[in-house]
Amino acid sequence: MTTAYVLSTHIYIEAERETEREMACRQLWASRAASYLRISVFHRGFSNVVKDLKYADSHEWVKVDGNSATVGITDHAQDHLGDVVYVELPEVGAAVTQGGSFGAVESVKATSDINCPVSGKVIEVNEELNSSPALVNSSPYKDGWIIKVEMSDGGELNSLMDSEKYSKFCEEEDSKH
Repeated sequence: MTTAYVLSTHIYIEAERETEREMACRQLWASRAASYLRISVFHRGFSNVVKDLKYADSHEWVKVDGNSATVGITDHAQDHLGDVVYVELPEVGAAVTQGGSFGAVESVKATSDINCPVSGKVIEVNEELNSSPALVNSSPYKDGWIIKVEMSDGGELNSLMDSEKYSKFCEEEDSKH
């Protein structure tokens, strides 16, 4: 057995022992290093899309409960943004319009406007994001919601995508980059 073969076998065995946490840390470090060096990194080829939500082409989601709509950014959006470090929230009572900006998300890579998928009045903001903006990354559809809106026109929901259309939209968009 040659020395090179023994060495490669040893490295292979050691690599198998590496835990998922260690791999995640290496990937996070590599992604941050690539971002700092302005190198493009490969984004995962999938994103989590929830079936019962509606989606805007600007990558916000909306969950409707009667006349109330909960709004956040999609898993696809947070994945492309990277680590979120700040979320600009609107005031409760502020008027929002479909497609209009109501706040911003700042990440280690960029700052992006957040557009509202429905028109109405802000009735609640996720204050938890002031101290834990990374909830947008770790739980974009649950704990990372951004605002709740009292909708003024439920018919606007018809112009949004369902989960299947949004998944295809993301695939097409990613294939262009």
